[in-house]
Amino acid sequence: MTAIAEHNTITSADYIAMDEEWSTHNYHPLPVVLSHGEGAWVTDVEGRRYLDFLSGYSSLNFGHRHPALVAATIEQLGRVTLTSRAFHHDQFGLFCRELAALTGTEMVLAMNSGAEAVESAIKVARKWAYQVKGVPEGTAEIIVAGSNFHGRTTTIVSFSTDETARNDFGPFTPGFKVVKYGNLDEIESAITPRTAAVLIEPIQGEAGVVVPPAGYLPGIRRLCDEHNVLMIADEIQSGLGRTGDLFALDHEGVRADLYTLGKALGGGILPVSAVVGSRAVLGVLKPGEHGSTFGGNPLACAVGRAVVRLLETGEYQERSRELGAYLHSSLGALVGSGIAEVRGRGLWAGVEISPGGPVGRAASEALAARGVLCKETQATTLRVAPPLVITRDEIDLGVQAIAEVVRPTLG
Repeated sequence: MTAIAEHNTITSADYIAMDEEWSTHNYHPLPVVLSHGEGAWVTDVEGRRYLDFLSGYSSLNFGHRHPALVAATIEQLGRVTLTSRAFHHDQFGLFCRELAALTGTEMVLAMNSGAEAVESAIKVARKWAYQVKGVPEGTAEIIVAGSNFHGRTTTIVSFSTDETARNDFGPFTPGFKVVKYGNLDEIESAITPRTAAVLIEPIQGEAGVVVPPAGYLPGIRRLCDEHNVLMIADEIQSGLGRTGDLFALDHEGVRADLYTLGKALGGGILPVSAVVGSRAVLGVLKPGEHGSTFGGNPLACAVGRAVVRLLETGEYQERSRELGAYLHSSLGALVGSGIAEVRGRGLWAGVEISPGGPVGRAASEALAARGVLCKETQATTLRVAPPLVITRDEIDLGVQAIAEVVRPTLG
């Protein structure tokens, strides 16, 4: 049976039933079955179009099937897709050099998923602590913030404060101190001679697009410098143009020792992640100590290079700044009329629904019924993160749908 014939005979309900029967139930998707996407729009198997107001949690910063990214993918598919790191290939060094130049760093550790990038940064920070700082072997500590989201591996959920992510997955990895996000005094109190790093999201996405108070991120940089501690910025969601600059840290004029990147680095086509930073830190890794068969594969590097080329122009950062201001102004006009607060930066917003309004999934389902795809995070927050290719008219459509959902009498 051809793909076209399948779509003519299998309904959304059929696809959802197959998912429920044959896949693990570690997700609870909205009941929408997508088959096509272009720009800021996606289409389901029945032909209904939806405005994508989530963009794969920032994975689709450049929209669906961006022509330059698709062309780079197709070109590389016709050459070679995987060599493993047992051999060199002609895309790897170029990718690393170009990504380092874009990010103003000196060295790149290429991986696949965002969680792998965070795990890699943790390993590098510990090794740096033992080999460079002189922390006694097996005692290094990393300071993290409560309400964080850095991934779902066993080590990462060891320092999560989300019980859903932790329940029944122990025993957990030691070596982490959890402090309150936004509280600089707690970080200072947690630092000891054994502290290897502070791992922080410049803006917390899963927590509800929470922007820390002014001075917090520069304060972390100062404390790290004073105590010979690495600053690791998780820019997997906030980076690569999402907030109106290359990095969310850039808004504060702060530089990290290591950045973890992912999501948008793969252009919404395949998983591509990296840890980028100084040679003095990433250079502690030696052959055989860390690796990934697929990390830095030719196809990933070709797509990553195309992403870098898009960001080099500054166009998408500028779009996020200008359209982000418009988005926040439009959503802000709803505060007091079904919305309690709007947080975020650039084309990234946490929309806090007022008490008495639709909660969590109900709000997301109501938006989907109006042709806008968004997703709740926490009980009362909608996470809005449209592709950076979105237009003002499309933002108006999305905001109007949110207004109708939080103020049902307008619908």
